[in-house]
Amino acid sequence: MRYYVALVYKDPESAYGISFPDLPSVFSAADRDEDLVIKAIEALRLWAEDEALPLPSSHQAILARHDIQAELASGAFLIRVPLIEDDTRTVRANITMDAGTLAAIDQAAKQRGLTRSAFLASCARKEIERSA
Repeated sequence: MRYYVALVYKDPESAYGISFPDLPSVFSAADRDEDLVIKAIEALRLWAEDEALPLPSSHQAILARHDIQAELASGAFLIRVPLIEDDTRTVRANITMDAGTLAAIDQAAKQRGLTRSAFLASCARKEIERSA
């Protein structure tokens, strides 16, 4: 999994703006600070559908840039954005858990019209992205 650094800025009376120093044409916006990472991930994924993403620059390399230093001095801040790349390969995995948890997973998956595997993958992706 790769992590990209995003620059977040906010002018009075506006949404948060999100841009990526490594990807000048990728940007997004969020009305609430709780949605910043979600919106940033969405922008990265959309870009990755059509273009190959470059390797991310290090945090230190981004901080050394004069344009970033100027933005930070003006009140912007940096966030780390995880990108779980879509891969069409299916890989079999064997996991172990207690029977009660497995039954709850199966019930929740069925209610959503998902397989156990799809439900677990969705939950894992959301947790990884949320905790970034």
